[in-house]
Amino acid sequence: MNIQSIYSLIDNDMVAVDSMIQSRLQSDVVLINQLGHYIINSGGKRLRPALAILCARACGYQGDKHINLATIIEFIHTATLLHDDVVDNSNMRRGQETANNLWGNEASVLVGDFLYTRSFEMMVEMDSMQLMRILSHATNIIAEGEVLQLLNCHDPDTSEASYLEVIHHKTAKLFEAAGQLGAVISQSSPEIELAMSNYAMHLGSAFQLVDDLLDYSESSDAIGKNIGDDLAEGKATLPLIYAMRQGNKQQTQIIREAIEHGQREKIDDIITIIEQTGAIDYTSRAAQQEIEQAKMALSIIDDSEYKQALISLADFSSNRTY
Repeated sequence: MNIQSIYSLIDNDMVAVDSMIQSRLQSDVVLINQLGHYIINSGGKRLRPALAILCARACGYQGDKHINLATIIEFIHTATLLHDDVVDNSNMRRGQETANNLWGNEASVLVGDFLYTRSFEMMVEMDSMQLMRILSHATNIIAEGEVLQLLNCHDPDTSEASYLEVIHHKTAKLFEAAGQLGAVISQSSPEIELAMSNYAMHLGSAFQLVDDLLDYSESSDAIGKNIGDDLAEGKATLPLIYAMRQGNKQQTQIIREAIEHGQREKIDDIITIIEQTGAIDYTSRAAQQEIEQAKMALSIIDDSEYKQALISLADFSSNRTY
């Protein structure tokens, strides 16, 4: 399956999610409506809600609570984006101006808070302590990941282990929650719940690895942001960490100084170093290893078109160019 086939399989569910997003985003405060609708409708892949739906369907779920669950997950994700862009002082996301660039940091942070609290209102409405426990824990872990990343910024001595800890907290945890809860609402066995959780966690890790790789290997048109944004923000991602480990003294010093000072000026030199040291291949292999583990986790799931879609989604995540 290609990505279009995956989404067409759950087209009716995704239409229902979009409808619920629009209705639950409503507020009497005009700015919340304006800013919230802008970022929700700014061209994202809706990957996390799609993941929750596919996992629920792969577990045989026939009800409608997966729509609420997918909406909650998208709200949490969108809130993190709003806060991320403020912290990173970003001016472009998904090929468009960021909300903070248009409305200011204060409005972006506060609307992000609104989306968090709206998602927790919706959790309460679902009347499941297990769901609330999983999502509240995930949200807490994501916040820890944001702080860990902040601590690592402009630190060229960030280790590969520290980097992986950040992406497991910051990105993979919400994927993991989406997969796990797809099994939970299906009342699946603990073994199936763990399998879905592991699948989604490895998928999320691979997704972030590829995202960090694309910052040095694609045009801004393809990935919807400026090339070298991570470098400009002082983020020591895996391509840079590996390049410093394998590079000569001069190459390592160029990257160290760029991370320390958030320099984009030498981006062409740094991309060359990344290519010469094999950092592209190394990061790509790391992502592929995560994908293989994700697909292995699905081995105990009964075969269905939804399971095949999950396998195809994993392949897309490691091979994507945007």
